[in-house]
Amino acid sequence: MSTQPNSLGSMWSKNISFIDGEIALSGIPASQLAKEFGTPTFFLDEEAFRSRATAWRDGLKAEFGERAGQVFYASKAFTCTAVAHWISEIGIGIDVATGGELAAALAGGVNPTKIELHGNNKSLTEIDRAVSIGVHSIVIDSLYEIDRVADAARKHGKRQPVLIRLTPGIEAHTHESISTAHEDVKFGFSIASGAAWAAVEKIATLPELELRGVHCHIGSQIFGTEAFEIAADRLLAFTAKYRDVYGSELPELDLGGGYGISYLADEVTVEPSDVLPTIGMAVRAACAKYSLALPTISVEPGRNIVGPTMFTLYEVGTVKDVVIEDGSIRKYISVDGGMSDNARTALYGAEYFATIAQRTSSAPTAQSRLVGKHCETGDIIIRDIQFPSDVIPGDLIATPATGAYGRSMASNYNHVPRPPVVAVIDGKARVIVRRETEADLLALDVAKM
Repeated sequence: MSTQPNSLGSMWSKNISFIDGEIALSGIPASQLAKEFGTPTFFLDEEAFRSRATAWRDGLKAEFGERAGQVFYASKAFTCTAVAHWISEIGIGIDVATGGELAAALAGGVNPTKIELHGNNKSLTEIDRAVSIGVHSIVIDSLYEIDRVADAARKHGKRQPVLIRLTPGIEAHTHESISTAHEDVKFGFSIASGAAWAAVEKIATLPELELRGVHCHIGSQIFGTEAFEIAADRLLAFTAKYRDVYGSELPELDLGGGYGISYLADEVTVEPSDVLPTIGMAVRAACAKYSLALPTISVEPGRNIVGPTMFTLYEVGTVKDVVIEDGSIRKYISVDGGMSDNARTALYGAEYFATIAQRTSSAPTAQSRLVGKHCETGDIIIRDIQFPSDVIPGDLIATPATGAYGRSMASNYNHVPRPPVVAVIDGKARVIVRRETEADLLALDVAKM
């Protein structure tokens, strides 16, 4: 018997099913996946990734027509050569923030004209490479960077397209660590303080730079559209000022990403059709308000594309009952991964769901905590969860919606090799990022002879 996991919420990717009580991806049972690839492992639903990226591409085109710019996949969420290749095949762009992310994009075959370079502290080497290969745009984040990009453009005999990252002064309703558009952050130029206009004036003096438009990113894991609507109005007001002073209109507007996904049963992943029509109305209204032509509109979904398409499979190593302060018992379930493959809980209290993957359980649930194997009290995957009380060593546990920032933020804490990423499509699984080995860890050591 095969069923979809609707009763568990919308955290699971589209090709997850339950076969006789066992989680399966594209028809492959969890026990078979664990036997072939080991644990912990990230399993990626390739068809779901492709369909989510395609939905953003098609949704942007449907809403803005010939004024649709690029969907730039925010590769910080998760990237590798295979993912970059899928992006290239789908025909969308990619947003990179480091030389490593740029290298992955190029290795995957992404055309440089569909690459956008971000980052608040781009190195001279990163800027030089981006200019030399002809990236679509560089998002300027500081006054120092204006000179650095201009120097690189002059060196290579190019006129480099740039955007200015603006801070519109919006308190997005999300965690402080991932809220990026209020005033007291490291990113961008404040509109209110005048820093943004100073950047415009400086760029205008440098013929090596072509100011194409403005950009903002208000935060991550945002549900609803109000903050995006306010951001669009403030950015277009800024471009109207540019028009009034310089007599021409900036042709591009990049509204960033941050669209939320479901991590828990009571959450619903934001779909392109949920937000793009409302953003479209807000942009058109602001253009009319400020007498502007509709610019080319770009967006940068990352988590929203990859997050729901991946789950992590662990194996239980130990189970321990601990008496806590109020006299009740909390069951500590230790798995063979932890904060080295999912740092988000420790970083900013992210919440996840988990279930036994290779069997059903009719046992009553118990107050539990899902923890890792690292020498750290804060090594917690799920702080509080009602979990089947019959969980035992050897059980497999699946945590859905780990596609964004799981593998990207993974570390070698306690000298633990990082897990592999396995893509599954049409009933076939293949490794796209291999598991690290102890030899990989030791290969960086320079022995003292």
